[in-house]
Amino acid sequence: MINIRKVFRSFRFAMRGIAALFLYENNAKVHLVAAVAVVVLGLWLGLSSLEWAIILSQIGLVWMAEAFNTALEKLADVVSPERHPGIGAAKDMAAGGVLMVVIMAVLVGLIVFGGRLYALFF
Repeated sequence: MINIRKVFRSFRFAMRGIAALFLYENNAKVHLVAAVAVVVLGLWLGLSSLEWAIILSQIGLVWMAEAFNTALEKLADVVSPERHPGIGAAKDMAAGGVLMVVIMAVLVGLIVFGGRLYALFF
């Protein structure tokens, strides 16, 4: 049997984590501002349902990568407050993962928005 109280408690913890991510983490704020700009642009250009699905998936992937990266960094700082080459490498790799997702999201954005913006301005 599913314990509904535990399910709601889990959602509450998850929402607290999302709030902390966007309230306190600078890079997450940058991603949030970029996402809002993309959504506004999508509304202005009148994206199709499929285009919205693609764009919103990319936004979700970037936010997810940033959340995992932030969680790993915070955990690493507790485990090893002093500088450690292994911890530094793990943090760099996690940040690199975020960068890879962002680069792919930008490329997807260029594919989705590029033709429409080109037609609009040229």
